[in-house]
Amino acid sequence: MISLQQHLEEAATQAITTVFHGEDIASFLPAEVTQSTNAAFGHYQCNTPLRMAKGLKKNPREIAQAIADTLIEQNACLKKVEVAGPGFINMTLSDAFLEEQINEVLADCHLGVPVPEKKQRVIVEFSSPNVAKELHVGHLRSTIIGESIARIFEFLGHDVLRLNHVGDWGTQFGMLITYMEKNVPLVFSGEQDASLEQLMEWYRASKKLFDEDADFKKQSQRRVVDLQGGDPAAKAAWERICEISRTGFEEIYDILDVTLTERGESFYNPMLGPIVEEALEKGVARKHDGAICIFMDGFVGKEGTPLPSIIRKSDGGYNYDTTDLAALKYRIETDKADRIIYITDAGQKLHFSMVFEAARLLGFYAPEKTHLDHVTFGVVLGPDGKKFKTRSGETERLIDLIQGAISHADTLLAARDPDLDEHERRKRATVLGIGAIKYADLSGHRAKDYVFSYDRMLRFEGNTAVFLLYAYVRVQGLKRKVADFNERAEIVLSHPSEVALALHIRQFPEVLHSVEKELLPNRLCEYLYELAEKFNSFFRDCRVVGSDEEASRLQLASLTAKVLEKGLHLLGLKTLDRM
Repeated sequence: MISLQQHLEEAATQAITTVFHGEDIASFLPAEVTQSTNAAFGHYQCNTPLRMAKGLKKNPREIAQAIADTLIEQNACLKKVEVAGPGFINMTLSDAFLEEQINEVLADCHLGVPVPEKKQRVIVEFSSPNVAKELHVGHLRSTIIGESIARIFEFLGHDVLRLNHVGDWGTQFGMLITYMEKNVPLVFSGEQDASLEQLMEWYRASKKLFDEDADFKKQSQRRVVDLQGGDPAAKAAWERICEISRTGFEEIYDILDVTLTERGESFYNPMLGPIVEEALEKGVARKHDGAICIFMDGFVGKEGTPLPSIIRKSDGGYNYDTTDLAALKYRIETDKADRIIYITDAGQKLHFSMVFEAARLLGFYAPEKTHLDHVTFGVVLGPDGKKFKTRSGETERLIDLIQGAISHADTLLAARDPDLDEHERRKRATVLGIGAIKYADLSGHRAKDYVFSYDRMLRFEGNTAVFLLYAYVRVQGLKRKVADFNERAEIVLSHPSEVALALHIRQFPEVLHSVEKELLPNRLCEYLYELAEKFNSFFRDCRVVGSDEEASRLQLASLTAKVLEKGLHLLGLKTLDRM
């Protein structure tokens, strides 16, 4: 199946070709068709006549009227075509066509979403915590946004690699290994286990010593050299540190239902030297104040001086620029990525702009062959409008934030149904609490900051996860009331609320392709919120159980639930049959 939008774009393109046969119209094709912002004016709108008017030196309304007349003649799927404003064409689909379309969706396990003729190899890099540090509120948005984008691309039929680019290399490991060898030798040797929380304590202690004790600092720096040189003891300790961290990360990823393939900074370590040599050989990099730098047009510092990308420091060490260049080269040349999506906070915008341009100058990144996206997001704010922190001023641990949401949801459910079994209530609270956190994050434009509030995200009204889940639960309640649900019944559209709901369901592919293009999950949230509202209008206006239209309306309700469930899944949310 193709989307309604694509169907009408093809129809409008054919009409324009018919009307203006023989004229130079290639630059105006294919026709642009968008969903109407006001249902009173039709289902879709075509603005192409406005673009054509200037090129053809004709009145836009006359152009629009000629196209509109041809559209209605050529397409039985259209009930009404009208010219409005300076030259818009408003199109309304016929009920019979929508009925045919919605029954095709009903029979399609992919809910009317077409599979691409050629799948893309897409890499989504998200979460990316540092080893020996717990996931905190700062990792929340990258993890949730990345998981949702990965799920959407997978559902659209693409080959997706979800990468967790963890910080598992550098000076901090020299500090930590030195500290552990002296203070917790049994953990260092592998004879005793440790938790990520303990690792963090040791990291903080080692950092304090590194800053205050010159001997410890020297020993730590030597340990970094040992590690980089492949010293067995240092490497074994580093592997244990990574494994302890990995276990801690996975605990939270499991709770959040997030899947990632770990490929840390250390993976690219052997490639860093060759990247620098390649940059020097190609004349892209040069020495500057003892460092190896790439200077690029358009990048200047605060005082207007050129801002270089340093790919080897004056002490011979490498940094994020070098690692990210090596990672990008590997993903293009070895992973064969068609599209690479980096999901980080907005503070890294300059860094990635410089990495992408350096990669282009080095010749392994060509914008016409590989599509690169840097998906940025704002910060999570506390009630005071400042960065979210604990009362003691510490960065909030992500696990505490999650448990807090589950606890609030549990309290809410207990108040609604005091007799509910505690185990069952806890299960529902977990789905509700985690879903509320995710939806609150995804429902706003990702570039904006948002205030974290358990009370707001767990409301039963408004654009919240709870509101959407309740619509889904309502459908399950309807189905339970009917002993004999005929899953082979066809949908018949007889009421305006049925037509509006069916149209919205049929537009599911369009919103997914919008997210695919713009990488804005809030578009899907808006769609699902409108779907729930249209279902509630249908539920209010159209009697289901016991009506003459019971089988048809139950099918429409069931299809609504399927789209809700799939849409929520693509956002990373689970559903409930009861609340």
